Amino acid sequence: MTADLRCLTVRQPWAWAIIHGGKDVENRTRNIAGGYRGPVAIHAGLQVDHEYDRHLIGQAVGRLAREHTAAGMGTVAQFGADVRTHGNEVAERYGNRGAILGVVDLVDMHHGDDCHEATYAVMCSPWAQFGVFHLALTNPRPLAHPIPARGRLGLWRPDDTLTAAIWEQVSA
Repeated sequence: MTADLRCLTVRQPWAWAIIHGGKDVENRTRNIAGGYRGPVAIHAGLQVDHEYDRHLIGQAVGRLAREHTAAGMGTVAQFGADVRTHGNEVAERYGNRGAILGVVDLVDMHHGDDCHEATYAVMCSPWAQFGVFHLALTNPRPLAHPIPARGRLGLWRPDDTLTAAIWEQVSA
């Protein structure tokens, strides 16, 4: 497996949404990716973003709600109502903090203003915000067992031990 891996610390519930909820854009105020394109381990930070829009997190968990319904664990409406009512609990219930949750591929980075250009006739993703940089993420691969790790700012390089532990689970 490739040794070239970066990590990105993301507050919950957004880290969970990237790995499990279909969140395909991470919004940042500056270009933290530079020219890097490739695998990125998503690290759930210790802090929870209590200011998130409950409607957006409802969209993020929509896929999981459908999976729960298919598995006979309740209806989509019940699941959605629970998320809207207890949105701040999503990080506790559907994700860990202070741990690597999975790996995605960073395939593009552009400024939100570019979404209005010919390349992006409309906003590039429902997750994208205006006026910030968009890290376009694809191919989420959740880890079976989140790996405890300390987060950092920006796009950071894990040490060799953490890299090996991540790739061991991704390859399994």
